Amino acid sequence: MVDSKQQWKAWLYLAPAIVLLLIFTVWPIINTVRMSLLENYKSLEAVRGATFQFGFGNFQKVLEYKRFVQCLKTTTLLCVLTVPISTILALLIAVALNSIKFLQKGLQTIFFLPYVTNSIAIGMVFAAMFNIVGLRNGLNGETIADTWGIINNVIMFFGAEPINWINYGSSYAANIAVMTVYIVWNALPFKILILLGGLQSINKQYYEAARVDGTPRRRVFSKITVPLLSPMLAYVVITGFIGGFKEYTSIVGVFGDTMGPAGDKGRLNTMVGFIYDALESNNQGRASAGALILFGIILVVTLINGYVSKKKVHY
Repeated sequence: MVDSKQQWKAWLYLAPAIVLLLIFTVWPIINTVRMSLLENYKSLEAVRGATFQFGFGNFQKVLEYKRFVQCLKTTTLLCVLTVPISTILALLIAVALNSIKFLQKGLQTIFFLPYVTNSIAIGMVFAAMFNIVGLRNGLNGETIADTWGIINNVIMFFGAEPINWINYGSSYAANIAVMTVYIVWNALPFKILILLGGLQSINKQYYEAARVDGTPRRRVFSKITVPLLSPMLAYVVITGFIGGFKEYTSIVGVFGDTMGPAGDKGRLNTMVGFIYDALESNNQGRASAGALILFGIILVVTLINGYVSKKKVHY
């Protein structure tokens, strides 16, 4: 407890951090709310002295935007697919790593490498793996290509037909499949690190008691490991959904700024991409409204996760 006479020193030490938070966090949030409530707000026009009417027109225009539903659909679909898959895989890998003593540190480093690698660079590598070069129709109507890509070469090795993953004419399902694989792979390191730390903090007496009773490993996993690891699982699920709804750079890394395959620009655009598009067109009011709608969606999902966590998490 700080002596009341010495509190000014504490405030003095905190002052730089408080000032930075006020400038770069609190004020931008307040300004975003302000701009969202000024209809058709544009910063360049505001600088010239233009005035804007107070109202909810920006929110209405966002909801009426023809691509808004598609952006929301893609964002939600990626969240629903990637968060459960990445969490389950991270749990299984963390359990396996925790049971391995030989080369455990080295394997942890290998699994963590994607987390410290630039996501755009990783996306470019994934794009090269799924890309088809020189795709065209042959003289007899068959589909041929100069290079089918690494993934299709593996598929063809097992006797299956190659798939147009990300090139012109590819399907929405194929695009989502590629993004799901990439996002899951990119999300695994952080989740593995969190879950592995949780596993190593579990009291070993629980496992020793189960071993004495001859409890099968599957039951040990479901009745000891998962319940005692539930706080970490809840954490990675909540942060996974928050990060999933803010997905943007992964799609740019694979498809570029077109946010979709050639010939269908914006097919995989997300809510964050929609906000950036509005900013590029100098529609700060619409971008602010989109940001608040996204904030509301994330808040609702987080509250639902928090409510479920209270029922299922064992602290």
